Amino acid sequence: MKYEKIFLSQIAVAILVFASSASAQDERLSLEWIFSEEGKTATSLPDHAWLDNGLLMLYDKRLPKLERTLESFDPDNGRRRTLVNAEKVIEAFTAQLEPEEPIEELGWPASFDPTGRWAVYEMSDDIVLLDLRSSEITAVAVSDAEEKSARFSPDGRWLAFIRDNDLYLWDVNEKTEKRLTTGGSDTLLNGTVSWVYWEELLGRVDQGYFWSPDSASIAYLQTDDSGVGVMHYVDFEPNLPKLIKQRHPKPGEANPRVRAGVIDLEDATTTWVDLGSYPYEYLARIKWLPDSQRLAIQTLDRPQTTLDLFIADAATGAAEHVMRETNEGWVNVHDDLYFLENDNFVWLSERDGHAHLYQFDAQGDLLNQITKGEWALRPSGGAAGMDRSVAFIDDERQHIWFTSLEKASTERHLYRINFDGSEMERVTSAEGVHRIWFRPDGEYYLDASSALDRPPSLSLHRPNGELQATLTASADDIPRRFDLRSWEMMTVTARDGFSMPAMMLKPRFFDAEKKYPAVVYVYGGPSAPTVINAWGGSARSMYHQLLADQDVVVFYVDNRSAAGISKTDANTIVRQLYGPVELNDLLDGIEWLKSQPYIDHDRVGIWGWSGGGAMTLQAMTLSEEFAAGVAVAPVSDWHYYDTIYTERYMKRPQDNEEGYETTSHAKRAADLHGRLLLVHGTYDDNVHPQNSWSFADQMIEAGITLDMMIYPMRKHGIDDDAAQLHVYKTMLEFWQRNFNLGD
Repeated sequence: MKYEKIFLSQIAVAILVFASSASAQDERLSLEWIFSEEGKTATSLPDHAWLDNGLLMLYDKRLPKLERTLESFDPDNGRRRTLVNAEKVIEAFTAQLEPEEPIEELGWPASFDPTGRWAVYEMSDDIVLLDLRSSEITAVAVSDAEEKSARFSPDGRWLAFIRDNDLYLWDVNEKTEKRLTTGGSDTLLNGTVSWVYWEELLGRVDQGYFWSPDSASIAYLQTDDSGVGVMHYVDFEPNLPKLIKQRHPKPGEANPRVRAGVIDLEDATTTWVDLGSYPYEYLARIKWLPDSQRLAIQTLDRPQTTLDLFIADAATGAAEHVMRETNEGWVNVHDDLYFLENDNFVWLSERDGHAHLYQFDAQGDLLNQITKGEWALRPSGGAAGMDRSVAFIDDERQHIWFTSLEKASTERHLYRINFDGSEMERVTSAEGVHRIWFRPDGEYYLDASSALDRPPSLSLHRPNGELQATLTASADDIPRRFDLRSWEMMTVTARDGFSMPAMMLKPRFFDAEKKYPAVVYVYGGPSAPTVINAWGGSARSMYHQLLADQDVVVFYVDNRSAAGISKTDANTIVRQLYGPVELNDLLDGIEWLKSQPYIDHDRVGIWGWSGGGAMTLQAMTLSEEFAAGVAVAPVSDWHYYDTIYTERYMKRPQDNEEGYETTSHAKRAADLHGRLLLVHGTYDDNVHPQNSWSFADQMIEAGITLDMMIYPMRKHGIDDDAAQLHVYKTMLEFWQRNFNLGD
């Protein structure tokens, strides 16, 4: 009887364990969850910004929308406190702006003043100040015109903004407005930039003006768009649909004409910078020197193989040529230019084939190379729209902190080095990717760290890497909750011996004796790797987990120009972007994939978005390796894209006619092998719909049928909630049909 009770007790425990396990396994990842509010924010980190007074501002998106509010954190005492009553502020915003759609959350502001007294919001094309002490709001620019790009002066007294393509000034204390420029129009832009600069040079941030450190002047770009061609987009509403126009320069055609000026706030007059006898096509960067008297100006020629650096006098506009950077492929524009107290400057260059730091004197003469090796510096963190690998410079101690690929091309770590190149050491220790933001005084830094098997966390550290506080812990319950599969990282050898980074996701109940379909995800663009040891919490990555649940092997491989290891590798694609170099590397990766005994050779697919869509078309028209593919918003012919990106790699059509001909995927549409799903938004102002129309038209001429999904009035990201869910559902059903998934 005693043993019977023990036996029954063991059965009961086993039943409970099984039931608990079954319950844990019952919840499976779904597209509906991925695109739910919880799914989009479950592994997110707070929006954050350092203030000049040393405080850290935070906005936690993991909270329910109505509970999200602005917080401050003081690293010196560890105090974290709520700043505003979000419900009260939302009510005030609603009453002031009368928005067409309800305001569901407070949201992250456009900027803060340096002291943390004010936050500025841009809502409904208007600008409103929020007092963080009282939760009261003040209308700054509320009119029928669009107002945007509001930024505080360094001393916090002024707020500059753009209205009708002119610069305006708001006195925060006096609550008065002053106009700084005139003449703004649809084609003359003062302090704001044209689409192609925003997209290709300025990191998708409207960086058209720049405050001097002493808050007395503003440097700005003036753009003449009148010679630039016009794109058209047709809405489906109203009954006679609205026509939308966009200035967009096509390869070989006219670019915006841009010059730099400096406004003195007292008299609102502009002094134009005179670059003398140095012609340029693009005015790529403006940066104030610490003395507020001089400006650093960077320009590019049209092929983007020559970059010139000038120092201009803000009072007179006279400029002195300091340095020239050249590259046989193209020069990458960046923001790693730092002026030291002795007027020397630190500059990032790829002159030895890898991105490294160099020190120059005030005349532009090289003093020494600071970092060296068969690895590259890479941006990781920093300010929005800024391409910075340097995280902080301690001028007094002559230390530089930077992020790079030194440990592995698939990771990003923080390092410290002396100005003379000695005593380099890695500061971050956890494997994976570290995104770094230093406090302005360098006493602390934030680290947003993650790995493929570790959702991101946000932590506070001392400059030596010592952990001070964890602000947001890793949401490691999400991988357990959905029993997410683990990625395997590897390298695949190309035909010439080059080691390509790769990674693979196998099905949940993988059996090496079975045959599985495979889907290959690609991007392939220059220095744009997809194989990175970072958490894949994006919709795309979670979608790949769904494919694995459908018994599909998911595979990534980075071609040499995409891997970002060196400029030498990237330059292999000059004049033939998405051409033979990328394709040969991809096919070598596919050969390795198909050599695995568990891969079904007849069910290998490929998909990508934007450049990845282009590579999908390339692979399916120039090989017979793929049974099916999905191309979302693909470039089908480089004549259809913009000047800056296209000519950086392809040069002008009139200078590279053969290259444009051989890389035109549309002209090879009749050679398509496998079933294609073509997806595009009709308001894609980046990769224009004409790319898919052209490819589809050629398939019609060839008598080849295809699947197509069009998203009315969606842009390049097709990124509203309903459309995102729909596009991924459409792709999932495409794979299910063509690979007989679930049978």
